[in-house]
Amino acid sequence: MAEMTRLQFDILTALAPARRHGYALIEEVERMTKRRPGVATLYAALNKLENAGFVIPAGDEIVDGRVRRYFVLSPSGVDALATEATQMATRSQIAMASLGLRGATA
Repeated sequence: MAEMTRLQFDILTALAPARRHGYALIEEVERMTKRRPGVATLYAALNKLENAGFVIPAGDEIVDGRVRRYFVLSPSGVDALATEATQMATRSQIAMASLGLRGATA
């Protein structure tokens, strides 16, 4: 998989604590980021994550006549999320240090 997008990172983060279906992922991403992804955008990102082996289907259920398809992180998804989070933290520390060197205040 190419470089992870922000939405893909957010989806993996939302799946880290529990399995979720698509609408629940939209709601959780919005809660975490204050940005609501569109349905098609979310499912396209979820499809790429599934194709990369980072998420796996975790059951379906019918609610009000509609199928809810659940997903969970795979072991490689856990690794990918941890790697990306570590890289982001490192980049963030470098940026903050750079701002400090320039006399910026937080």
